[in-house]
Amino acid sequence: MSRDRVITTPPVLLLAASASTTAVFLSAVAGWQRGGWIVERALWVAVGIVLVTAAHLLPALCKPQGRGLRAVGMVIWSGCLAATCYGHAVFFIMAQRHAGELRTAVVPVVTTTGRDLGAIERDRADVLARLVRVTERRCVEPCSALRIERATVTAKLEAIDAERGEAHRAEAEQDRAAAARTAALADPVTGAMTAFGMSAARADLVTGVVFAGVLEAVACFSWLLALRPATVTRTVTEIPVTPAQQGSNTLPVTAAIPISAPVTAESAPLLKLPVVEQADDVTRVTAAVTTGELRATVTEIRKFLGCSQARAAAVRKQLELQPTQ
Repeated sequence: MSRDRVITTPPVLLLAASASTTAVFLSAVAGWQRGGWIVERALWVAVGIVLVTAAHLLPALCKPQGRGLRAVGMVIWSGCLAATCYGHAVFFIMAQRHAGELRTAVVPVVTTTGRDLGAIERDRADVLARLVRVTERRCVEPCSALRIERATVTAKLEAIDAERGEAHRAEAEQDRAAAARTAALADPVTGAMTAFGMSAARADLVTGVVFAGVLEAVACFSWLLALRPATVTRTVTEIPVTPAQQGSNTLPVTAAIPISAPVTAESAPLLKLPVVEQADDVTRVTAAVTTGELRATVTEIRKFLGCSQARAAAVRKQLELQPTQ
């Protein structure tokens, strides 16, 4: 006798439970982040837990069912899996964004205290034009006022050039700080994917979906293994059924003793009994066949005597050995 039952292996069950627990927490956190009010967040969390549970258990639960139910279950499972992977991807993207904000916070901020580089360039242009005009002026006699003005304009131009250099250095430091913040905001792994022409946002989305798909695949396959049906075979000791137990009206038949065995006083009654009983069955069957009540076939004889197939065949053989009247 055999029957089907569900077996669970501790390592497989541990892996399935761990994957499902992780997926449930991911969906719960993602739902909490996507809601506004407390009620909305609670409902998002509940929906995520239901979808995760359905995505993990539906393949194992639908496997023993019929083809129609399996088809409907697989359609529902596909929707649950897609929604679950989307929720996990939301969590991964939000987690990466939060981690990037924390990394960006440690990047030093560069501040400038001087004037804007545009204003410096305008002042320099004015001073340079003034220096050109002073230089072009000529005096017939030595003119100290012109020399003083020329020296003053030249000094002012040098000061503006120095200020201009400081402004360029400050601007370069700001550019480096901005680049450092951008690099810190991006994930180290997904940031490397931008070298292949993929934007950082798309790289984050692709990696989030891949991680979610792998987690869901592990959970679904683990539950499929953990809840697989196994056939358990029970060994039943069958008691030989004697003709008396099969409903025969004749005396019980004991096991025949081999002919080669020596006949003793104890075994003599056992040898007589089967021969007498078989002769009685042959007589009954012969009378029934003669009157047309029974056909001389093994099946009809077995039904008539209520005996086994082998006994009916033996009686049929005895009928064939009887002389034709």
